[in-house]
Parts: sequence; C-alpha cells; structure tokens
Amino acid sequence: MKSNAELQKDVQDAIKWEPLLHAAEIGVTVNDGIVTLTGSVDSYTKKKEAESAAKKVAGVKAVAEEIEIKLSDSFTKKNDSEIAIEVVTALAHHWDIPSSKIRVQVEKGWVTLEGELNWNFQKDAAYDTVKYLFGVTGVTNRITIKSETHDTVEKKDIEDALRRNWAIESKDISVKVSGHKVILSGTVDSLYQKEEASRIAWKAPGIWMVDNELIVEYEYSIVD
Repeated sequence: MKSNAELQKDVQDAIKWEPLLHAAEIGVTVNDGIVTLTGSVDSYTKKKEAESAAKKVAGVKAVAEEIEIKLSDSFTKKNDSEIAIEVVTALAHHWDIPSSKIRVQVEKGWVTLEGELNWNFQKDAAYDTVKYLFGVTGVTNRITIKSETHDTVEKKDIEDALRRNWAIESKDISVKVSGHKVILSGTVDSLYQKEEASRIAWKAPGIWMVDNELIVEYEYSIVD
C-alpha cells in the first residue's frame, strides 16, 4: 500500500536511477496512481526514457507525459528534410527492418511511420531506430502488422509464455484468441507489466493484433 507521496518518491528515484536522465530536469506529481511528468529535456530519447522509468514502478496506473523537448543552443537545429533523410537512411541500414515497406513523414521534427510489416518486433525496431536520432521531437508509429503466416494462434502457447516470465503474475491474466487477434484481460501491478504482457503475446506466430485490456490494480493509502 502506497500513499501519493510514497509513489511520487518511488517514481523520482526510478528517474534518478537512469544514467541518461537528470532528475532535476523532470517534475513528478501523483494523484491516486496517475503520474504526471513535467519539465524539459534536450532529446526525445530522454523524454521516452523518463516515461519508461515511471511505468516500471509498481502502483503506477497511468502516465501523463508533459515533458517538453528543448534543443541545446550548442546544436544546429535540423530542418524536416534533413531529419527525413536521416530517418530513411537509418531504417535502411537496420538489418531486420524491411524499410521499403515503411513510409516516413516529418513535420516540425515529429516523425510519423506508416506501412505494413509481418512482425511486431520489426515495428518496434523501426520506432527504436528513429527515436534516437538527433532533432526528432516525437514519433507516431502507425505501422500495422499482417503476418505472412496463416497459422492458428495458439492460446496455450501465449499462456505458457506469460507464465515463464518472472515479471508477470500470469494467474491474474486471461488470454482469449479470436482468429489472428489476441485479447488480454485481468489485472497487473504496473504499466510495465501490462506492456510486457503485450510484448510477449505479440511473439506468437500468426498474430495480427493484440487488444490489451489489462487493468493496473494497486491498493493505495488514503493518507499522504
């Protein structure tokens, strides 16, 4: 059981623990498990790192991320054309990304990825490749998944994979399969566990969509 103040300190400590981040740059407020991050950083990577650190804390139900990106004066700001060229080049040099299937759009530093790929790990790899590029202020990943295999998605295989993962209490997670779609329902302790369950489910052959309906359930103290 945590109070708002205890959860706030846990999130602050989690952010402070990340070598890439300076805790003084990021403000943390908490209200019944809803964490709001504010402040400014000099890269999109740091912004997402702070969000990721907060999500991994037990008791966090949702993260409202209001961190601004302010590039240092010591760097020359890149225009959208330059960023687009770097994005296309970076994707092309990534061995496990079929970059010819990805469309790229850049507006005021914000990159949008579109297209259709066979595997979710390819979609994740495309996002990870882009988010580290200098000048990128945000990434919208609209890539869809359509598996090239038409194998039946096996419910038991997904349940077994969830059970093997030490970070997840799989007994509280229900798995339903409908065609190429997997539906996860039940409860978990943190957003990290919720996202980890999706990541595991996405590895099943033949999957096209994961509907993650897991609820972050945690007991909070009414006294701060």
